[in-house]
Order: sequence, then C-alpha cells, then structure tokens
Amino acid sequence: MKVAAVDLFCGAGGLSYGLQESGVSVVAGIDKDRDCKYPYEQNIDGKYVRADIRSLAKDPEPIAQMYPWDADLKVLAACAPCQPYSTMGHSKGKGHEDHQKWGLLNEVSRIAKYVEPDVVVTENVLQVKQEDGVYDAFIESLESQGYHVNSDENKNVYCPKYGIPQKRKRWVVMASKRGPLSLPDPPIQSEDDYPTVRDTIDHLPPLEAGEVSDENDVHRARSLSAKNLERIDNMEPGGDWTLWEKEGLNHLLADCHRKASGRSYKAPYSRMRPDEPSPTITTQFYNYGSGRFGHYDTDQNRALSLLEGALLQTFPEDYDFYDEWEDVGVSNLGRLIGNAVPPKLGEYMGQAIFSHVGAATPSVESSVADD
Repeated sequence: MKVAAVDLFCGAGGLSYGLQESGVSVVAGIDKDRDCKYPYEQNIDGKYVRADIRSLAKDPEPIAQMYPWDADLKVLAACAPCQPYSTMGHSKGKGHEDHQKWGLLNEVSRIAKYVEPDVVVTENVLQVKQEDGVYDAFIESLESQGYHVNSDENKNVYCPKYGIPQKRKRWVVMASKRGPLSLPDPPIQSEDDYPTVRDTIDHLPPLEAGEVSDENDVHRARSLSAKNLERIDNMEPGGDWTLWEKEGLNHLLADCHRKASGRSYKAPYSRMRPDEPSPTITTQFYNYGSGRFGHYDTDQNRALSLLEGALLQTFPEDYDFYDEWEDVGVSNLGRLIGNAVPPKLGEYMGQAIFSHVGAATPSVESSVADD
C-alpha cells in the first residue's frame, strides 16, 4: 500500500523523518522558514516548498497536486506552531489575539476541506485544546467532513511512555475518513523503564562551555559568562538556585529570584537529573539560564550542546542540519531543534496509520521496532 503525506509546518523535518521511517512516502514539506530548506532536503526524500500556509489556504490546489496519482492513502500532517498556546508564550504577556501565529488551525481546516486527505494528523501542546474555541472549531470541522477523530485519552501523549527521553506532554490528533484511528498504546508503562538523559547523551565526548567537538560539529556548547560559570560550578544535578542561598552565595542569585514573585521558578540555572527523562526541549535549550538545561556531569560546566538537544528530541546522531555553520548559527539551529516534532513520535504515528488500514509496515529500518 502506498501511503503518501504532505507535511505542513514541516520545520527541519522531525515529523516527516519519523513518518518516513515508518514507511510513509513523504512527498513534500511546506514551511516559510528559509532555515528549514537545507535539513529538510538533506534528510527527507520529499521536496521542500517554501511558502506561507496562510497564502496556500486561500488556494490549496497546489497542495492537492503534490500527492501522487497512485497513492492508496493520502495523509495531511499539520503541526501548527505551538507558541500561541504554550504556557511560555503566556508568561511573556503576549495576547492570543495579537499573536502572529494565532488561528493557523483555521487555515489547516480550509486546506483539509479542499484537499480531502484520507487522514489528518496534528501534534501540539496540551494547552491547544483550551484556547478560545480555535481548537474546538478545528475538530468540529474535521468531524463535519466525515473524519473519525481519536479520543481525548488517546490524544494525551506523555513522551517517555513512547521511548522519547524528555518529559514532553503533547496533544496528538489523528483523524481518518476510513474509520477510527488511534496511536498505539504506549509501549512503556513503568517509570523505571523510561529512557533517561544519561542513556541518551552519556556516550558523547565531554565539552567545555564554548567548545566544539572534533567528532561532530553539531556537538557544540554555548560559551558562558564568568558569573554563569560560577553559578553552574556551584550547582548539583537536580538542584536549584536555593542551594546558593543556603551556601551564602547570594551574589549568584538572579534578579527574579530575589523577588517573592520569582521564587517559585526553580528550573533556570539548574542542572539536569541524569537518571530521568530531560525537561521538555524548548527552542532555548542551549541557554543555561532558560531552564534546567545545565549538563548533569559536574565536570562539564555548560548547558546542553545542540547535538544533545537533538538526541533528546530523538533525531538520529547523523541528522544533517546545516551545510555551513555561518548559515545557521546557535539560535536558529536551537529553534529548529526545539520546535520539531520528535521523530520517534512521528514514527509511531506512521505505524498507527498502517495498522489502521490493515497494511503491513513497509520493510524499513525502524527505531521503533527496536524498543
């Protein structure tokens, strides 16, 4: 069976890669970010189309033409940017109605209605279902078009249960015109069996802040100021800024932690716990002060490297993210990695589609099969 997919908001290709690993033929990825072009074309068999989804929603015919004529099943993947819905977006005080990316699910509804794919899949933060009726309107639109939508229980995904080594919580919609479609039951049920940070990155060569590995130049850590080097040198894995307070190192406290309103924020300037899944990998995971992103090894006083973040997102170690470093840089690559759908989750989504239509998964190398 030939299952063909078009991936809207494809980014650097995390979801496309996972679907491709499951045997889905990803024919195209669409995104307006120019930095996505190189990694997408280097790692995905489908073509990259640089375009704004809003413009395509006004005339979706080009998307309809991307599917091959002999496809047995057409999949539309549409993981709209999560920033309008995330709690981090709220904390920065940006109102939903003013957010540049607000309402993109409406555009996905218009495209689905025109293209009429057999299956629609989306992934977003949990908060997407709570916001101002946009999500509800999206689901109602799918159901009115004859799609069977998976249950809320099935949509609610805790990534460690699917072998993804980060405490990432996501809302995965799987909808099909061919009957009920659901993600498989999580293969990991016990916390003792969750993949850990140590399991995932401990094999990499040690780095100092500001250093680039000779073995893989994606394994690079951002430099730290003298004060941040002193902060992390006085931080234990799993600890937080209150350690400095107890040790009389008050000069290391951030301004926010000196205020009553900021004392509950314990993650910034902390080290990860090695024997647990990591915190959610955000677009700022390479910044020591942006969360619990300090390396757990007390001999490595630095934040996560870009490669470590990518591995915790379940990108393969040899994923080709850029041609020349000067063309991308730390912030852009961190954004591409943090915004991505974990490829392993995409692989499970692809395998669910094949199971749904009673077709054997094509013979491909599968990381899911190894779990």
